[in-house]
Amino acid sequence: MKNAIPRPEYPRPQFVRENWTNLNGEWEFRIDNEQSGFAERFESFEHFDDKIIVPFCPESKLSGVEHKNFMLGVWYKRKIDLTEDKLCGTTYLHIGACDYETHVFINGEPAGPHYGGYSSFSFDITDHLKVGTNDITIFAADDVRSPKQPSGKQCPTLYSCGCSYTRTTGIWQTVWLENVPNAHLKSAKMTPSLQNGTLSVKASTVNCEGLTLSATVRFDGKEIAKAETVCGWRSADLYIKIPEIHPWSIKTPDLYDIEFKVSDDVVKSYFGLRDIAFRDGKFYLNGKSVFQRLILDQGFYPDGIYTAPTDDELIADIRRAQNMGYNGARLHEKVFEPRFLYHCDRLGYLVWGEYPNWGGDCTGMQCYESFLPEWREILERDYSHPSIIGWCPLNETERHINRRFIRTLADFTRSYDPTRLFIDSSGWVHEEGCYDLYDVHDYCGDPATFKAKYDKLIEGEAVPATAWLDGKFHDEELHADIAFMSEFGGIAYKKGENDGGWGYGKSATDEAEFVARYKGLVDAMLDNPKICAFCYTQLTDVEQEQNGLYTYHRVPKVNPEILKEITARKAAVED
Repeated sequence: MKNAIPRPEYPRPQFVRENWTNLNGEWEFRIDNEQSGFAERFESFEHFDDKIIVPFCPESKLSGVEHKNFMLGVWYKRKIDLTEDKLCGTTYLHIGACDYETHVFINGEPAGPHYGGYSSFSFDITDHLKVGTNDITIFAADDVRSPKQPSGKQCPTLYSCGCSYTRTTGIWQTVWLENVPNAHLKSAKMTPSLQNGTLSVKASTVNCEGLTLSATVRFDGKEIAKAETVCGWRSADLYIKIPEIHPWSIKTPDLYDIEFKVSDDVVKSYFGLRDIAFRDGKFYLNGKSVFQRLILDQGFYPDGIYTAPTDDELIADIRRAQNMGYNGARLHEKVFEPRFLYHCDRLGYLVWGEYPNWGGDCTGMQCYESFLPEWREILERDYSHPSIIGWCPLNETERHINRRFIRTLADFTRSYDPTRLFIDSSGWVHEEGCYDLYDVHDYCGDPATFKAKYDKLIEGEAVPATAWLDGKFHDEELHADIAFMSEFGGIAYKKGENDGGWGYGKSATDEAEFVARYKGLVDAMLDNPKICAFCYTQLTDVEQEQNGLYTYHRVPKVNPEILKEITARKAAVED
């Protein structure tokens, strides 16, 4: 249908209310490379001349704009009609993600700024609204060439080059209105304990002091537990004993439903009951040793860039990995949207939460301002997803990084979330004491050489960790405790979508050669009792980077059943 709302599904599955309005669809649009819009007061303009389809970024085909050059500023505008019954209580404007510096205006009045291109945010716009027609204007400033702005894999030079790809400017996740009672729940941090059969909840509240917060737990539609407490000034704690134990795992991703009520506010959510640990060089899920068979997923789409064209495509990417034997992913250099994590929760898919640190300067004091505030928002938003088993905020940092910042980041993350694995920086240079398991990146494409190198770990020998430093690769410090091969493979195998692309090493000439090299590399990891996790590069090709197991348009390069037989077999460390 031509006028159907794109991405119509509820954008926040772990915190659901009924009274909401999806604002995706056609908005008026204007590019402001001069960033003169503030001085000219674009927020007061009645109309902008161009159009865009939200939530797709203007670089994407699905946006209807498809402008791929640099855009230092973009403006959005649309009008909404509100009746008096829609203005009772408190109204929030939610933006799933907008890259990078966002300013919102309601009826020409500023409603607030936000800094960061990947976390979700909202503004209380109640006092700015009126009965009748209301004007929403959004401005986003974006400069991926600035070291003050972490930008992940967005290309800072050309349209797309090397292992950096088409940029995303402005809004790239759902925009929506939500009307709630004045006394309402703001958030709920849920911590499960399978060992104790409990769920602890730390709730953040608004105008609820002295009111009763209740939580009702159901499994498969049947009520099994209930708890309540009296709210404090801005918070409330609940401790719930779970009488029926249904562990969340890869094979049985069972989820409990939970409904929160405070005064007239009702929020529906869910949680998984599971425990994770790392000890003696093994990863444990619910007390059982599990090998993490991870795929590198960069979350790019040919028509939507950062934004999946449909919710079904989010599910399909998880299924594509599982069909090749993978049980999880590194969500690489991008913060994935809540609906993706929801599907990971439902489908029993282990993921590492990362941050798009590339592009941001981590050498001086600027990193505290550029990284920590948004990283806190990400931790708060995604903490309660059972599928997330580890955090890794940085990727491939070099020796000159601000060491004090690394320790601050580690302490900050661990203090907020002591329940998950933590790695300071994936691959290359680590800070001692700031990781739970030591990981390395190694794109050696010769299976025999690769195996011989890491077999030394079995005998307790130290192995050099390869790092890119000072413009070339070096064999860095020797390590005997390597447990996670967090990037490897990347075998170049072109299937006709982009003949000018590249991959790691000599390109495989046919399927048989690819499978032989893939099997040799994967076997070296699965057979090594010192390795408990690997991450193969990567799920799909991304533009010119041609080392995916699928093409950019999601066509498998090799029969998935062949790869599944290789990938999914029992590993040496598994029970």
